[in-house]
Order: sequence, then structure tokens, then C-alpha cells
Amino acid sequence: MAGVEQSAGGDLTDFRKRVEELRSARALPSQEQQPMLDAALFELQHVVDVLLPRYEGLATAGRNNGSRAGTEEQQLLRALFQRTPCVVALLDPDTVVRRLNFAGTILFGMRAGYATGRPLTGSMAPEIRAAFRSQVAAVARNEGDRSMVVRLLRTPDGPGEPLRVTMTALRPPGEPGTAVLTVFHTGGGAFPSHEIPSINGIWLGDEQQGDHGGQRAHLAEAKQGAELMDLLDDTATALLSGQPAGVAVKADGPPAAVERALRELSGRFADWVVLDETTPVEGGGPDGSGALRRTLVLGPDDSEDLTAALAGQDPAQCPLAEDAARTGSSALQVRPDDVADFGHDAQGAPLLVRASVTSLLCVPLREAGGPVRGVLTLFRTGARRAFSLAEAGVVDRVSRHLALALRDTRS
Repeated sequence: MAGVEQSAGGDLTDFRKRVEELRSARALPSQEQQPMLDAALFELQHVVDVLLPRYEGLATAGRNNGSRAGTEEQQLLRALFQRTPCVVALLDPDTVVRRLNFAGTILFGMRAGYATGRPLTGSMAPEIRAAFRSQVAAVARNEGDRSMVVRLLRTPDGPGEPLRVTMTALRPPGEPGTAVLTVFHTGGGAFPSHEIPSINGIWLGDEQQGDHGGQRAHLAEAKQGAELMDLLDDTATALLSGQPAGVAVKADGPPAAVERALRELSGRFADWVVLDETTPVEGGGPDGSGALRRTLVLGPDDSEDLTAALAGQDPAQCPLAEDAARTGSSALQVRPDDVADFGHDAQGAPLLVRASVTSLLCVPLREAGGPVRGVLTLFRTGARRAFSLAEAGVVDRVSRHLALALRDTRS
């Protein structure tokens, strides 16, 4: 709040200086006063559009500060935001999610906490992302409200109906800059008051409403959630179980438990699984991190040449893995724009092109507050559906389990 008040005070000081300059226009001949009059009208419009709303907001915030009535009103507005049946998101000018309501978590298949801080474009079809980013940026620049039609990557029932997106600028109290209030709804008319709709094939109402299509979508979503929980359980079991008989582990490979867990992901969840481990080096980073070395590549049985190319690659020549290790940030890409992101083979061909990668996940392996102990990269190829944000959330959990296993076996 102090920053908002300081910004408002600076604007008011500058406004006063400009007014003093305009007052001198009275001494000019009448035929030369027109430009100054136009400037005065512009300053008045600035007061109406910017300064007055800002000071009204500060006054309202001051009145409500410490007031029980103000607190109750905020709680009511928060409840309305969370429980409205339409999908509502509050976005930054670069489409990063600030807030997402309950209906939005169902539509996009992810927790609100996981969505916060991540671009919403990751859930949209690649061909619409640039247009959506452009429209959100225009609204954030106060160029007026916008509306457009978007499609999500995939829903439990496959490609769904188009979604109409309506965007308007908003200045949340106590938050920096302009946000974009974004509402997603089906492209038709208004919803009947007695009917809670299904949005893009995902039912947002009660299961007993009697809409069989919505119930089928709900069951498909529940099935996908159950499959992801099974995957999480199986990887955790693999990490905790003993060494299986007949499985040979190379001396320069990952720990046996880590390899077992990654084999649960191979084929079943991703076409390719690539593990790069962090090797502590003399004079490394403050967290003990050092260079990456590739310790495991799992892929289709009929791709020995590509497996060898990936296994022989120096991770230092793989920008995606290097960035994940350096920044500790995950990456979810669909139809990657830069085919050189994962480096090249010995002949100079991009490895993403050779593997026909259509979507990828690159996740750093680190426990909470700990160093990056490795980087896990997953590829999906061909006609297989792209990774969703819900699946990325599960892999994020798996990555923390793998980091703990690497810590216990490598330390």
C-alpha cells in the first residue's frame, strides 16, 4: 500500500507542475491559446480517469483497514470469485496467472496454487497463444476490453468446443500494476438461470443435474485423475521397494531406485525419459551444484540409434536442461518453437526433430529449499496427446521424490 501511495503522490506532484505551466496561458494572445486549452482538457481527463479513481481507492482502503465491515466485504468478494460457475482468472499483462477460481481449476485440470505464477497460454492450443498474449497485453495497456475465441490443448473427451474469452482491465487494491480479469465461457448465449453449464466438456455443476454428456465428461476427468494418482503411487513404490532380481545397473547409471521409478514413466507416461544428474565440482555454486552428466535414457525399443545419440550428448550442449538446472524452473512445451532447445546430434540434426517431439516436460529435481540434484526431461512424440498442466503437476511431485532419493544415495 505504501508503494501505491508513493506512486500516487508522485503523479499528483507532476500534475500540479503541469497546471502551473498551463496557468501562464492566460497571458498569451487569444489565437495562441487553443493548444494550451487542448492540453488543459487532456489534464482534466487524466484527473477523471486516473487520479480520482486512484485516490478513491486509497480512501476506501484506508476506511476499510482494520474495519470488520471491510474485512467481511473482502471475504464475500473472495467467495464470489471462487464459487462463480464461470471460469475466471486474473492475469498479468504477460498472461501469468495471479488468481484462478474453483471452476478454473476444474477446466484446466490443476490446483490454483500450481497455476499461480505460470502462463495460462500453456493450456491453450499453440496456434492461438500468440493472439491471446497480444489481446491480454492490449487490455493491460488500457486499450479497451477485448473478446476472442480460444481452444484448449485437450479435454478428457478430446478436443472440445470453442471457448469465448472476455477480458477487461482491473486494478486490484494493494497489488502493483494493471491486471486483466479474464472470463471463459461457451461461445453461445447466456446460460439459463436454472442450468449450470459444462465448459469445454467439463461439468461444473452437480452430478445429479441429469446432463448425461456432462456426467460422462466428469467421469472421464475422474478417470484421468485416478490414472495420475496410480502413476504417482507406482513411482513412489518403486523408489521405496528393494532391488528387483535380474536388473543390472551400470556403474555410471542412476541409483537403482531412481531407475525403477523412471521405468514406470517410460512408455506408460512418456515416449522418452532422459535423466541428467548434477555432479558436484570443485568451486561449484553455493548450493553445491556443478555440471550435469547424462545417466539414463529410456525410449522405444526400436530406436537404438536415437537412444545412443541422446545418451552420448553432453548436457552442457542442451539449453533446456542447462536452464532448468541453473534457474530451478520447469518448462512445459507443446510443438516446441525452437527445435534446437534440446541440442543437436553428432551430425548437427536437432534431437527434437529426430525424435518427432510434439510436447515435452523439463523439470529440475530438487526438494524444498534444497539444491538442484538433476534434471528430468520427458518427451511425447507423434500423435500422442500433449502433456497437460495436470500431468505437469504430478511430475513436479515425482521430481521432489526423485531429488530425495538422489540426495540419500549420492550424498
